[in-house]
Amino acid sequence: MRSSRPRLRTGLTWAATLPMVVGALALSIPSAGADTGPAGRDTLHGTKPLWASSAADRGSAPDATGVTVRVYLAGRDATGLARYAREVSDPASAAYGHYLTARQTEDRFGATPRQISRVTHWLTSAGLKVTATGRRYLTVRGTTAAVEKAFSTQLHNYTKAGHTYRAPVATPSVPDSLNGAVLTVTGLDNAPHRAHRDDTLPPPDAAFRNAGPFSAYYGSKTDRTLPSAYGTKAPYAVKGYTGGQLRAAYGAKGFTGKGVTVAITDAYASPTLAKDVRAYAGRHGDRPYRAGRLSQVLPAAYHSTEECDAAGWYGEETLDVEAVHAVAPDAGIVYVGAASCHDDDLLDSLGKVVDGRLADIVSNSWGDLESGETPASAAAYDQVFQRGAVEGVGFYFSSGDDGDNVATTGTKQVDLPANSAWVTAVGGTSLAVGKRGTYQWETGWGTLKAGLAATGDSWTDFPGTYTSGAGGGTSATVAQPYYQRGTVPDSLAGANGTTPMRTVPDIAAVADPNTGFLVGQTQTRPDGTLGYGEYRIGGTSLAAPVIAGVQALAQQARHGVPIGFANPAIYQRYGTSAYHDVTDHPLGAGRGLAVVRNDFVNGHDATDGITTSLRSLGQDSSLSAVVGYDDVTGVGTPAAGYVTSYRTR
Repeated sequence: MRSSRPRLRTGLTWAATLPMVVGALALSIPSAGADTGPAGRDTLHGTKPLWASSAADRGSAPDATGVTVRVYLAGRDATGLARYAREVSDPASAAYGHYLTARQTEDRFGATPRQISRVTHWLTSAGLKVTATGRRYLTVRGTTAAVEKAFSTQLHNYTKAGHTYRAPVATPSVPDSLNGAVLTVTGLDNAPHRAHRDDTLPPPDAAFRNAGPFSAYYGSKTDRTLPSAYGTKAPYAVKGYTGGQLRAAYGAKGFTGKGVTVAITDAYASPTLAKDVRAYAGRHGDRPYRAGRLSQVLPAAYHSTEECDAAGWYGEETLDVEAVHAVAPDAGIVYVGAASCHDDDLLDSLGKVVDGRLADIVSNSWGDLESGETPASAAAYDQVFQRGAVEGVGFYFSSGDDGDNVATTGTKQVDLPANSAWVTAVGGTSLAVGKRGTYQWETGWGTLKAGLAATGDSWTDFPGTYTSGAGGGTSATVAQPYYQRGTVPDSLAGANGTTPMRTVPDIAAVADPNTGFLVGQTQTRPDGTLGYGEYRIGGTSLAAPVIAGVQALAQQARHGVPIGFANPAIYQRYGTSAYHDVTDHPLGAGRGLAVVRNDFVNGHDATDGITTSLRSLGQDSSLSAVVGYDDVTGVGTPAAGYVTSYRTR
């Protein structure tokens, strides 16, 4: 589910016109030293936001105002990091699978003590105070005047979307004597940059329940008294698929993820997470969590809890853990919580996974609009993703829940960090699992809603209005990575002009909340008491952990050898029996698909009544699931041959 966020974006909007294009499988922006700015200075490209125009300028920010910025370090060989990350991830490379340890990665690509010392001296000499340090950054605070001195630019106030925010007047720069030690800086502008969750149901801080009747599996229950749709009677929505059904649909066979660890990152941490996921496993036949196979890595303190709707993240975290465990019941799971939904804090949680080599696979169900990203933040994210790649760590991000985003933003765009060339973007489907776990079909996830007429004999405004769908499309900022060449149609890659660009997603799994997953968590009941409850949920925040679980099975099939950054291997299998080639019309052209859904008006019981609606499937805004690669499901969904295709001899 999306939530507004103070600067991070996901869990997302980018300007349609950018003066530069992010390089495919390279750092998102040049580091300092790549180009000369003012005399004796190196410019930090991409750190001046596009909305900070002269027309929006409202004058100087007060000199005494406190400003906090984070200075990201380029490390000793940023170009070499990007190069080795590609080589080690490419099945066609001689270096494929020759991963480094976290210590080797730091020694080879991390910032040197001398670089850190020189950057620190420059910052403190300008009157800034170092308040925090990490392997990849220094956080500093000082007055506006001190920040202006350090980065050789004035800070002004600008209007943006009816609000006033601070931003640099000119492109910031750093002394060229630092010899390219600074990758980028964030925090010079204070416009909101925060992540949102990618779920389609409201966060269940208050109790939420689905109203029946339900199908136990797709098509198992149909009300013949309701009006027809697409020439037939539509079945009731499933109560919510569970592990056995998903494992059967996506070819788990006998693999369980044993020996593999999956990390999950989100903001904050549900206080009842461990209790809830164990209760859910026990109720639905999933294997118990083995000792030491479920752990949490949490920050010392949290902040921005109201701004980020901290409690709203609890359902996301619970879903992610339960979905991974349902698909890969023997995999280890480590939940890594961020101190807030802001970029820097989410980057810290991702960095913990890489620096400590906590997991092989990282599932992330959050993002923001590409138009809300700056090249500066993209560079910081890509550096973490590249370091993960050289260690054999793969990152998976949900593609979003609003289709092409036109309905919510007025602009056709993709989400981030799913737009990064260094992550696997996971799209979504509507899934039909039949009796005894039989895979029937999938469509691209895109839903239209039509209500039941008062007379009960027709669906109003059939087929209805658009509600949600899997995110996808063509990036306006990230160039086409090599692994998409020859697979992504030119019509998609070139949708924004003549230059081929990154297209999202890469792969897909079930996401439609009308054919979704049953999740269980502690909720606040109407009387104020707390209690465990279950409800059906969807969104690409379901698809991402499902694919993470499938990847754990595939890694087990490789005798535990990490898959790492998976996109080159995913595209290598394109067009084979490894995938279900998902289309919007799996039963044939002109044959529409729909389910009937009942909902409590108040969200938890029938006191205020129940509404009945028809949810048409496979109609995702301007996006379409077609034969071959498409911008709803990518190369498709895992089929019976997917997991075993990774088996090593």
